[in-house]
Amino acid sequence: MNLQEEHKQFKFTPLIIGFPLYFVLLLWLVYWVELKYNLYFVKYGVYPRTLTGLRGIFFSPFIHGSIKHLFNNSIPLFILLSSLFYFYRKIAFKILLYGTFLGGLLTWVIARESYHIGASGIVYLLFSFILFSGLIRKYYRLIAVSLIVIFLYGSMIWYILPVKEGVSWEGHLSGFIIGLLFSFIYRKHGPQPLQYDWETSSLILPEGEVEKSVAIYPKGKIFFDLPTTILPEEDKYRLLDEEE
Repeated sequence: MNLQEEHKQFKFTPLIIGFPLYFVLLLWLVYWVELKYNLYFVKYGVYPRTLTGLRGIFFSPFIHGSIKHLFNNSIPLFILLSSLFYFYRKIAFKILLYGTFLGGLLTWVIARESYHIGASGIVYLLFSFILFSGLIRKYYRLIAVSLIVIFLYGSMIWYILPVKEGVSWEGHLSGFIIGLLFSFIYRKHGPQPLQYDWETSSLILPEGEVEKSVAIYPKGKIFFDLPTTILPEEDKYRLLDEEE
């Protein structure tokens, strides 16, 4: 694999910024409509172990209890969605859609009997998936992204535990678990560690022949050409004797 093939794995498109931006704006629009028309959307959140509560799997990410709640979710959601669509664009929609559904379903199963609302489940899904995917794939670019995510949002890990009253830690935990599972399930999909041609070469040269080490850059330009001489066995021993 050359550098051109590496760059194809990461290509900027308008979707990388556009989708996260419109998604976050949609959350603000829903909250504005709720305030403008004095509506009460909380009842459409996840209510565990009831049939009507199942609708919250689809509606709860768009419902927030306050401006502070919405603001706290908006920035990490935008950043993590943009990272997902840039580094894992081939599987981004699968991670987002399947992960949101399964995270909401797990919340419905394990959570306390209360309405659970907000996009924080998605935030923890993306946080967990991006964090563990880079480490599992052992690809230096994705590992760097994982480290950045830890630096920016590492403190979020505490909120998968019941450390603060009024916070749906069950929703956080559900998103975190699903993200971790998806990082294993989809580890063979999307960007993979680079394996250059010289790493897989099985060429065995006859004794005395010269092997050339060549670096291929974009447009086929050769940057350097260094000869490597393979010595016959008797020459190797003679060199050792001379050094002694």
